[in-house]
Amino acid sequence: MANDRPTSYVTAVTAEQAEALETLLQSRGNWEFSPLAYARWKAVNRQEKVSVAAYTSGKLVVQGGGTADFVSFLLEPEILHTFTFGLEGGEAAEEPVDPHGGIDESGKGDFFGPLVIAGVYADAETGPELRKIGCCDSKLIHSSKKIMDLAGKIRAITAGRWAVVMLYPATYNRLYREIGNLNRLLAWGHARTIENLLEKVPTCPRMLSDKFGDERLIQRALLTRGRSIQLDQRTKAESDVAVAAASILAREQFLKGMEKLSAEVGIPLPRGCGADVRAVGKKLLETHGAEIFQRCAKTHFKTCNELTGMPVGEE
Repeated sequence: MANDRPTSYVTAVTAEQAEALETLLQSRGNWEFSPLAYARWKAVNRQEKVSVAAYTSGKLVVQGGGTADFVSFLLEPEILHTFTFGLEGGEAAEEPVDPHGGIDESGKGDFFGPLVIAGVYADAETGPELRKIGCCDSKLIHSSKKIMDLAGKIRAITAGRWAVVMLYPATYNRLYREIGNLNRLLAWGHARTIENLLEKVPTCPRMLSDKFGDERLIQRALLTRGRSIQLDQRTKAESDVAVAAASILAREQFLKGMEKLSAEVGIPLPRGCGADVRAVGKKLLETHGAEIFQRCAKTHFKTCNELTGMPVGEE
């Protein structure tokens, strides 16, 4: 296919969708709004090189060098709830899906909660169905309810051809002490997920994951069954429908894991590594002592050192 990326896009939106998009762009803070004849509003993001105009007729026009990313990663998943424009790297949404598995993780950057790695198998039959329900990078979906809904649909469409490896903090921390490196730990989790998926789909010819380190790390961690499979890594792999579906399953299980751990420690555990995380960590430290973090947090994060003063490894 040609490498040229589209610089314009036109679609129809309802008044409610136009209003929802306006609210979303205003919340991002880096959009400049201005009046435009016959339009409800016009917004420009100079950093992303894209402009959007919502006309009173119901027409929505997107223009600029950032058109493809805006439509694929914001407009469709957040407003239109479709996935038909096209995928990163030039793969058209209407093109057939070659049989392959996609791998992605959730919780890697969160102090509290588990690390979850998920894998999903997609082919010519299930790939278009996964696109149709709106599978995209889970980081673009800000509603937990939508994540749960999509995850249920993914499991139904793939009919069991998926796998999840969940590492709760107690197991995660033990493995990190044994392995001593985050990328090698991620590779171990990816390899276990690939092996589990291959048990369900032995004929799967290829696996795709996001690039997070030396490609040989996953290959070395694979067992006998997985060593014969073609393993690919690339940046922004979540644009692939199988990887996108895997990212949603991983996010769903991460959210469920956070709920479980929050109930166990008696306080809602926030995501990320921000000020709210440190505030909750301080309360837990005062109430339960430093050992509580072995059960609910990733102790090699610098956040743990900031809270406890204990030395930690790399983040």
